[in-house]
Amino acid sequence: MRDTSARMSRVVAQTGGRLAHLLGRAQSTAGGPLEQALSFLASMLEATKDVPLASAGLDPIDRLAAQLTPAEIDMVVLAAMPEEHEGYASVLRTLNPRGEPYATTGLAAQLSCASLRDRGALRSLLEHGAAVRLGIIALGGDAPFFERTLTLGEGLWPVLCGLDAYPVSLRPIAVNPASHGLDHWLASPAVVRATRALADDQPRIVMLAADSERAAMHRAVALAAAVGRTWSVFERQATATPAGDRLALAHALARGSVPIFVQARPDTPGPPAPLALEAFRGPALVCVHRGQPSGIAAGAPVLMLETPPLTTAERECMWRTAMPELAGDAGTLAARYVLEPAVAVAVAEDVRAQDEAPSLNLVADAVRARCGPPIGAGITIVHPRAQWDQLVLRPDRKALLAEALHRLRHQSTVLDGWKFLDGRPGARGVRMLLSGPPGTGKTLSAEVLAHSLGVDLMVVDISRVVSKWIGETEKHLAEAFDAAERTRAVLLFDEADALFGKRTDVSDAHDRYANLETAYLLARVERFDGVVILSTNLKQNIDPAFLRRLEFVVDFDEPAAAEREALWRCHLPPQAPLASDVNLRELAALYPVVGGLIRNASVAAGFLAAAADSPIGRDQLVGAIRREYDKSAKAFPGAPIGARPA
Repeated sequence: MRDTSARMSRVVAQTGGRLAHLLGRAQSTAGGPLEQALSFLASMLEATKDVPLASAGLDPIDRLAAQLTPAEIDMVVLAAMPEEHEGYASVLRTLNPRGEPYATTGLAAQLSCASLRDRGALRSLLEHGAAVRLGIIALGGDAPFFERTLTLGEGLWPVLCGLDAYPVSLRPIAVNPASHGLDHWLASPAVVRATRALADDQPRIVMLAADSERAAMHRAVALAAAVGRTWSVFERQATATPAGDRLALAHALARGSVPIFVQARPDTPGPPAPLALEAFRGPALVCVHRGQPSGIAAGAPVLMLETPPLTTAERECMWRTAMPELAGDAGTLAARYVLEPAVAVAVAEDVRAQDEAPSLNLVADAVRARCGPPIGAGITIVHPRAQWDQLVLRPDRKALLAEALHRLRHQSTVLDGWKFLDGRPGARGVRMLLSGPPGTGKTLSAEVLAHSLGVDLMVVDISRVVSKWIGETEKHLAEAFDAAERTRAVLLFDEADALFGKRTDVSDAHDRYANLETAYLLARVERFDGVVILSTNLKQNIDPAFLRRLEFVVDFDEPAAAEREALWRCHLPPQAPLASDVNLRELAALYPVVGGLIRNASVAAGFLAAAADSPIGRDQLVGAIRREYDKSAKAFPGAPIGARPA
């Protein structure tokens, strides 16, 4: 870096020497007092005379010279003078008609033009040349052309001096490469063509589309790393300006890196601002969400790359390589998390940084921290804690839930090895309907499944998702599905009949739009590659087209006496003191209530006992049950003989 900086000082000093010669002539003609400026320029030229102008390696200025003409390089150096030393800024301020510390295009003309024809060529160069179109230099000021200021692109001078610094306006993203599990993708014909273009520095716009722009970004970095190229990743908002795009290209060019643009999805419908790459003569990578318009405005050929998620077998290989400490659990990790290799490597580093031995639980926490999505409207994230022993269901119902887990854990064998549902969208998803009366354990079952998978439970509040504004409901639903796919969270639609209800005959615009929402959900659920659970108390109201698309329909019945006794034991913790007169079998036989009411009664009885400073007794439990009956507007069967409900 020191040699690069010294070389640039010499280059600037040489331009200063030419300026001194010009000023010397002006002084002899007009007799102006320019001695101080001449003295400074001469001293800088003398101070740098021993610095070699040739570079032993490839400095940033040489990279610019590969795409610019020698005249443009002269303009770059002239624009950089005030950045190099405050003395140059002072000299230029003296010469600028507005007293600004920058060279003007007129000064550039005096330094480099011998005739009017030369001045015309310079004007064309500064209006349309590659240096301006790439954002390396810019013309400023509202003035006649030859009084406009010549400035260097924001933050470029430190880069030309060998410092790896970016201006804040560019929003660069630091991304580490990882290619575990990407061998098959990197060997595909389209990717091989892209890597050849990168290696040969061909003018190509490689557009990568994935389930998220971040997933495409990780593939783009892996692509550049595969051919030994460095990269610069820029986050590009939908409202980005051409000036910002040009500045990003200038910084990438000065570094000799491949520019990678990560196109954020717009908040409003419509394509993003066009990405101006016409002047760039090398390869550039653009990362977008699948189906999103790119808005590319480029003269170079565009090469489209699909970036499908890794297969289960590839993810298993990825986890074994990224985290050999849990190689025996690689199959479980592959079934749980659909991550890009770079994210898996980062998760492995997070787990190793903990004070305890790596485990599946630590991986789950690290994935949650790394991939937690921004929460959209009507979405609540639940970190599940419920386990199988807390779930009191008939054995055949539990078996259905366990079978749903098997569909996730054995995808590598059935889908990848045996090629079932080969190429079908949504083949890796599991869609379930849990139906039954309130309080029978539907939400608890969803939490148990999420806990078993080591992922979060994403609960959709339908009352907040549904909007009266056209298109807003679909937008909120799309955010929920996308976030669940990205993080592999279990997606739960509670009271699902409100959204997934039967379509009706169209009698007005409201019916037509409601049917459109249902049609959107049908298509989105069918191609969903995660676990989606619909919970309802009214199974008969669910549209039959949804039922056909579900792998599992689990009916939750009201519990029998034996199951109610198990529920009482489940909801009365071992630490809670029970009086000797409590008979859980008696309570289960006398009060045919669901698990939700048993839970409420158990908690209420605990507070009654604590207030009385006594163990939880029969009277407190019966009194709490009676209140649950009252809340449900049901007739209370009566208290056991001898009981005096609290």
